[in-house]
Amino acid sequence: MRVPRIRRSALLAAGLAMITAGALAGPVGSAAAATPSAAAGQPMNYVVNTKANHGQTKKAEREIQAAGGSVVASYEQIGVVIARSSDPGFAARLRQSKTIDSVGASRTAGIQAADVEATVEETAAPAAADGNEPLWANQWDMRQIGVDQAHTTTLGSRDVVVGVLDSGIDATHEDLAAAVDPSLSASCLSGKADTNWQSWQPTSSTHGTHVAGTIAAAKNGKGVEGVAPGVRLAAVKVVDGGGFIYPEYAICGFVWAAEHHFTITNNSYFVDPWMFNCADDPDQGAISEAVRRAVDYSRRGGVLNVAAAGNENIDLAHKTVDVSSPDDTVPGDRPIDASCLNLPAELPGVIAVSAIGAKGDKSYYSSYGLNKVTVSAPGGDATAFQAPDTPDRRGSILSTLPGNKYGYMSGTSMASPHVAGVLALLASTHPGAGPEQLRTLLVNQADPHACPTGVFNPGGTGAYTATCEGSTANNGFYGAGIVSAAKAARG
Repeated sequence: MRVPRIRRSALLAAGLAMITAGALAGPVGSAAAATPSAAAGQPMNYVVNTKANHGQTKKAEREIQAAGGSVVASYEQIGVVIARSSDPGFAARLRQSKTIDSVGASRTAGIQAADVEATVEETAAPAAADGNEPLWANQWDMRQIGVDQAHTTTLGSRDVVVGVLDSGIDATHEDLAAAVDPSLSASCLSGKADTNWQSWQPTSSTHGTHVAGTIAAAKNGKGVEGVAPGVRLAAVKVVDGGGFIYPEYAICGFVWAAEHHFTITNNSYFVDPWMFNCADDPDQGAISEAVRRAVDYSRRGGVLNVAAAGNENIDLAHKTVDVSSPDDTVPGDRPIDASCLNLPAELPGVIAVSAIGAKGDKSYYSSYGLNKVTVSAPGGDATAFQAPDTPDRRGSILSTLPGNKYGYMSGTSMASPHVAGVLALLASTHPGAGPEQLRTLLVNQADPHACPTGVFNPGGTGAYTATCEGSTANNGFYGAGIVSAAKAARG
């Protein structure tokens, strides 16, 4: 089985997969082998953040051109310009400008075409019986959070829009066609929005279609059902053919969500090429600032953003080392600290989601952290599966795949859309509620889950040990607790 670069927040069949995928340690924020390929004359993209005062974007565009670059996209709303240059001295020259706040290369490899195919265990849907979903028996995750109870009250409102910032959605799928709104969908892979229908369809990855099914697969007797089948989905493609989510893709996605009045976005990824962006590195600091501005803009526009916490079993409250960055060239070990952020999960206002297995405990792979994780939701766990799952499925999450197919994945990528779906139900039962009110409702309705006694050691091998800090009401493994679709439907 080939695992795509989006493995870091999703487990494909029995192996980890979250969207997007050296040995000398350096100062915090640095890594070996991180020299941009622009040194060899390859084009590179850059995020250029202007000073906070309004009206600086046009001046920045002129200075970008004067410094030997071109403008890819300009977001005056947030004071961010996406620029391109093949000159290795471009960023250094632009940092001398009084108009510019910060400049950062958005990648460490030059811009190039890439395409990676993913394979996933597929399941055919049997014939429907009496209007029930034929694969419902395999959706332990939905029963775990009370989706069956919720649907006796509501399936969600068409007024609610959930943006799936991912690898695209198969809008022709029998379980998704009714939910996907083409007028709100776009691809951000050029650094700016492309609304052509084909541009936001999945190509190299099934991930976005799987995520979409968890949120809103139709209750139509054909396959599976999602948490909120009655809401609308918007496909925003932010994953390229190589499985990368570069900063300019995510920035475009958040701005698009704000300007098209999405209610919620789901973000089952971290922004490449750095798992953690450190403030004292000029490139990474600029990336953090640009993505933060885009996320803040979306929140001010009424959007609540949900993100996967990650699949590395890292305590986000006590970071010490990053061994996988930069992931688009050659990763190297580097020490990190609290100033180094996983984007977008660690940004203010974002709902960060950890994963649990079928027995309700933290999934062995799920990252965690006190006051980092907001809530938890089903993501699957190979060490804790229950009937009717079988060992080959390993407690994974069943959902939609392109081509009217269905398949299993696991990871915090799968936990996050459960939360987005629950929030969609809350937004349906509380029309007009803003991001902060929805967040409060979600947290207050979560079912508290206490820390385990002693060191958490799933499987008993010591390979995935983790220490949970905090109280039953708020701890590093589960945040405020496990989300409840049943309570959300009741309001």
